[in-house]
This record gives sequence, C-alpha cells and structure tokens, in this order.
Amino acid sequence: MADLYIRQRVNIAMLIRVVGWLMMIEAAFMAIPLAACLWYRESDWPAFVVSIGVTFLLGLAMTTLVRPERTSMGKREGFLLTAITWVIFSSFGSLPFMIGIGDISFTDAYFESMSAFTTTGATTIEPVERLSHGLLMWRSVMQWIGGLGIILFTLAVIPMLNQQGGMQMFNAEVTGITHEKIRPRVSQTAKGLWIVYILLTTTLFVLLWLGPMTGFDSLCHSMSVLSTGGISTCDASIERWNTPYVKIMMTIFMFIGGVNFSLIYRMGTGNFRDAWRNGILKIFSSVIVVATVITAIIIVINRPVELTFESVVIDPLFQVVSMVTSTGYTLDVFHQWGPLIFLVMMLLILSGGCAGSTSGGAKIDRFVVLFQHCRNEIERCLHPNAILSVRANGKVVPRDLVTKTVVFLCLFIMIIFAGTIVLTAMGVGINHSMMLSVISITNSGITVPSVAVDTEFVNIPDAGKWVLSFIMLVGRLELFTVLLLFNHNFWRK
Repeated sequence: MADLYIRQRVNIAMLIRVVGWLMMIEAAFMAIPLAACLWYRESDWPAFVVSIGVTFLLGLAMTTLVRPERTSMGKREGFLLTAITWVIFSSFGSLPFMIGIGDISFTDAYFESMSAFTTTGATTIEPVERLSHGLLMWRSVMQWIGGLGIILFTLAVIPMLNQQGGMQMFNAEVTGITHEKIRPRVSQTAKGLWIVYILLTTTLFVLLWLGPMTGFDSLCHSMSVLSTGGISTCDASIERWNTPYVKIMMTIFMFIGGVNFSLIYRMGTGNFRDAWRNGILKIFSSVIVVATVITAIIIVINRPVELTFESVVIDPLFQVVSMVTSTGYTLDVFHQWGPLIFLVMMLLILSGGCAGSTSGGAKIDRFVVLFQHCRNEIERCLHPNAILSVRANGKVVPRDLVTKTVVFLCLFIMIIFAGTIVLTAMGVGINHSMMLSVISITNSGITVPSVAVDTEFVNIPDAGKWVLSFIMLVGRLELFTVLLLFNHNFWRK
C-alpha cells in the first residue's frame, strides 16, 4: 500500500529509467581502470570486466524494460534522483574492490567507494600500495567524477533531461546558497563546466608529469587535486614527491578547485572583470593569506624545523590551501607545528572553499552571510527600525536565503554532534568520534593522528562506517537534498 502511495505521487518509472542511463555511464567510466590493468598486465582485470558487465547490463535492462507513462520529472524527482544516484554509484563502484581484493567486506568496499565519490578521501585499506594500478586508478576516477558532480555530468551528456527536472537536479547537487547558470540551458551550463574541468585536469596532468611523477601518478593526482579529494597512489602520499615544484603546482590547482567553477568559466572566456569584482573570491583569497601568515609566524617563533623559504612559505601555503579546500593532503612536518596551527587548520576545514567549487566544508559564502546577518541583528538592538540588508558580491541576499543559510549552519553543527554521539555509543573515543564526524561532513579526509586526535577510519566498527558514509553523503549534497527525503511532506502530492 505504501509503495502504491509513492507511485501515485512520484514518477518512479522515469526515475528507474534515468538511473539505468546513469549506471551505463558508470560502467563506461570503469573502462578507464580496466585499461590501466591491461596496460600494466595485472591479474585483477576480470574484476573490472565483471563489474562493467553487471553494471551495464542492469542499467540497460532498467532503461529498456521500464516504460514510464510520463517522462516529465519535477522538483521532488530531482531531489530523489540526486540522492539515489550517489548511493547507487557507490554501491556498484564497490564491486571492483570486492572482486579485485577478495578479502574486503562490502562495508569497507562501500565506504571506500562513497569516500571517493564524495571526494572525502578517507580509506580503510592498508597499505594502499597493495592495490593494483587499476584499483588505484578507479579510486581517482571516482573522486574526479564526484568532484564536479555525477548528476552534472549526466546533464551534460543527456540533454533531454534539460526539460525533465534538469534545473531541480542541478540545484540539488551543485554546492552553494544560490546556483547560477552560465548558459541559457542547464545542459549547456553543465557541458561548459565539465569542459573547464577537463581542461584544468589535463593541464595539471602535464605539469606534474614534467616533474618527478610518472605518467600514472600524474594522472591520478591531477584528478584528485582538481576534485579536492586528496586520494593518493601510495601511503606516503605527497611526501613521496616532496619537492617545491610539486607543492607549488598542487597548491595552484587546489586553489582553483576551491573557486566557483562558473567564475572560472567566465574567466576562461575572457571575462576577468567578474573575478576582479567578486567579493567572495577576495575573501577566500584573504583567508588563505591570513592563515598562511599566522602559520608562518608560529613556525618562525617555535622553530620546529629548520627555517628555509620552503618551510616558512611554501609548506604553510600548501597546507592552508589543502585544508581550506578540503583536499586533505598533509605534510609530515605538519604534526611538528603544534596544536595551535592544528586548530587553525580545523577552522579552515569547517569554512571550506567557495560555493560552486569542488571543495567541501560549509563554504565561505555562507559564513559571509552569517557574519553580516549577526552584525545587522546586533545593530537592530540599538536601532530597531533600521533597514539593514545582507549583501554578497554586491547583491542583496533575499531574506529567505539568509534564513536558509542560518538553518544550514545550525544543521551542519547538529549533524557533527549527532555523529559524535552515535560513534561514541559504539565505543569510539569522544575526541576521535568528533574528529571523524567533522572530517566526514566536510569531505576533507585528512589523516593526522600524531597532531592531536586520531583520524583513522580502519578500526571503526562496521556500523560506524555506515554512519560516516551517510554523513559523507549528507555533506557532499549539502544537507537539504538528503534530509528532505526524511520529511513525510516530501512524499505527499
């Protein structure tokens, strides 16, 4: 009876058909790691053949056997499709790990897949070097897809969705307070953003390849950096290529990953005036500069390492950009800088990059709105009749968006505390639980157990990994898209 209640109000048949298209797209992406397996002549290539076959055939069946009475999709279908797609992609994305590794549980494989798609970058696999080139490539590909968005890619390659809830899906997945179309049609906007994304990834790949990295490592890290995911091909991570050249290149492109891609698109078309006038970008850049200066001053005062240009300028800048964009790469010297710098980095992780970027966190834009709103409310205590507005990028933010921003940040903190309580109830230490909840909802995935608290995911109970996977998804889709599904009014006509 409940199923009938939902079918009468939500176009389930059309959702199934679109999910089938998405699964075939995921199967096509699996061909990339399969090619890596064949190129390096590794024995786990059948894992990708089976995964591709299962995913593609099931997707094909869903698109051909299901015939919806109507092909239109509204706002509710857009939200539902977005949330379901990320869960399904993570489920089938775990197949290569389960088949290829063999001794990994579905829980760990799903956690690995969800962590990659949400660009969290956390892992339960130790050591990473035991993975084949194919599986290492698949982790990077998943991050790269999830960085800009699964649905956004679909809107680019399936233009017909432009008339079938395309704007709702675009709004449900793209991060930020408001969403800006750079072209008249949603599919054109999605295509433009993905072209920029691909060009930037290719550029970084070439630049890293010119340095000490191999072609394979360059490709994997270029996808991880632009998606601000932070997954690496080795346990040593960035320390394996600890050179100023690599750090500088990664810092530049991590910063780009933290900038609104619509703004980058306009800059790519020669419209630099928008970037110059963009107040959020100026604040984002200022936060990075101030945090870097504070970190450098603390390093100079405490002298935890030998003072050189690299240790005082390059390393602090790299670490600050890595944290504020939620990429999560950490240098070995980071744990020597002291707890005060660790606190600064945690604040950066919570703030995140700009709306419309691939970074995690609550986003700088929302804090700008919050601080202005708090200032206005304090001012109203003295002048109750004053007409005060909140402005961002020179435009007045509507009252309802200000309220939505405040609610978002409240829910953001509440989910962190809820995750902490649940994990603590499972026997995880309270400091560890809170840190893991912060890492998951901000999609940062840092691993710095020697700094202040443990951030390892390996020894978390299976139930805890499912909780953290859910928090990762909620953080990537920015709360409302997922939490809305638990509202009974959502299912009403």
